[in-house]
Amino acid sequence: MLVELIVENYAVVERVRVRFGAGLNLLTGETGSGKSIVVDSLGLLFGGRASAGAVRAGAGRARVAGIFETDVTPAFRAVLEECGLELEDGELLLEREILANGKSRAFAAGRPVTAAVLRQLAPYLGDIHGQHDQQKLFEPAAQLETLDAFAGARELREKVSLLFRQWRDVARELEELERSNAESLRLKDLWSFQSREIESVAPREGEDAALESERRVLMNVSRLQEHAQAAYAEIYDGDVSAAGLVGKARRHIEELIRVDAALGPLAEALAPVEAALDDAAHTLRVYLGKLEADPARLEAIESRLASLERLRRKYGPALTDVVAFGAVARTKLENLENSDELRESLHRKQEALGREYAAAAAQLGKMRRGAAKRLEAMVQGELAELAMERTLFTAAFSEQEWSESGTDRVVFLIAPNVGEEPKPLERIASGGELSRLALALKTCTGKGQAKTGAARTLVFDEVDAGIGGATAAAVGRRLKRLAAHDQLLCVTHLAQIASFADRHFVVEKSESQGRTVTGVETITGEARTREIARMLSGQKMTPEALKHAAQLVKLSAD
Repeated sequence: MLVELIVENYAVVERVRVRFGAGLNLLTGETGSGKSIVVDSLGLLFGGRASAGAVRAGAGRARVAGIFETDVTPAFRAVLEECGLELEDGELLLEREILANGKSRAFAAGRPVTAAVLRQLAPYLGDIHGQHDQQKLFEPAAQLETLDAFAGARELREKVSLLFRQWRDVARELEELERSNAESLRLKDLWSFQSREIESVAPREGEDAALESERRVLMNVSRLQEHAQAAYAEIYDGDVSAAGLVGKARRHIEELIRVDAALGPLAEALAPVEAALDDAAHTLRVYLGKLEADPARLEAIESRLASLERLRRKYGPALTDVVAFGAVARTKLENLENSDELRESLHRKQEALGREYAAAAAQLGKMRRGAAKRLEAMVQGELAELAMERTLFTAAFSEQEWSESGTDRVVFLIAPNVGEEPKPLERIASGGELSRLALALKTCTGKGQAKTGAARTLVFDEVDAGIGGATAAAVGRRLKRLAAHDQLLCVTHLAQIASFADRHFVVEKSESQGRTVTGVETITGEARTREIARMLSGQKMTPEALKHAAQLVKLSAD
């Protein structure tokens, strides 16, 4: 729902700030006052084309901002996440700036975005009917969604969509398998050679590091023995050793303790030192016992390291990479050997999914065709009440290739005049006819299905073109009925429609400092009655017009 709209330096608007509410929001005003500016501003927020000519003369830029209050459905959440946007307290701020040089900038939730992103967000925020560049409802995909919602086919359509995706994924697997097999046959000999070469050496992760360490020891046995023996003598077995000196010091301290017991802790402190020296001496003794020159072992290590180095150069750089490369080569060979079995399994799976999809798509098509007949009758009934009684509305079906939406292509066709060939909605010239048709569709789909989801902003421009009297009252009643769930913004010239407003805004031109300025004001009570009277009688206000206006307001409220 549109909570607030701010327009600055746009056309003849210097600055306007309008707060809208739920229900039916109606804009009225004299011809040329600028009522369509509100609709055009929303069109910009929904990603419409920007033009430098819209910037107010003398201003450097025009700015339009709208605050939308919305519930986040799963589909809308997916779009927000894709665009990297977050709502703040359930509200989304959209902004659009048009610079005097013709360039434009767009923002969503305070972040710079493209106009394409605004167009992605627009379907979840509202629809504008009456402008040919804002006709999402009239796109074939949207028409199919409208028909499915009217038919109550949401669950079946989701099933069809899921089956199609599964069938398509299996088809892609098969395609990839065939492509991979053709390539694999060319590479089979290479993989076999690589696998045998690695398996013949049978490398183990970390083996090269351990062998390098052992190699260094065997190459330096004499030097290691020399230093180990010297260290052993210095610690334990020499004429003057650390262990011997500590032992002498301990004996002197024991003599001291016999006289002065306060030195007892000093003797205790030397105990772990003697133990540590004994442990170090034992470790060196064991190490010396193991040190032994082994030319045969050294030669074997050199040979093994050379084999591992050859593998690293070809499949490395690390030995872990070599092991992984060998595993991949073996897997590819195994897959190639098992490809016939896998191909047959995928074919069976694809055929089963195809049969299930075809059955579900046929069921969905049958449901759609039955719903289309009901919708055609209901829409034509509504159009008859909206001064389009000679209009033919029909849903034309044709087959399409398998897709997530099924095998049906649906196009809404209309013939406004008797004897004309029904044509797609986008080829209808009259904005008023488009708006009334959209109103009829919205009213019928509201009758044909339970209202679910959050309210959206629906904008109707020129909905009253070419009508009056009882037809205008019928349009007003339908707008009021539709506004029970969705927020409606409607520009109207007719008092019969304006009398149904939940919120009434008047658009007026005035002169300020020698320039024309357009303003938007909320009117209630007597001011609203006078505006409706003006719409009935023109510039000259008459008591009869005021009386008639008051009666219209009273009747529409009943």
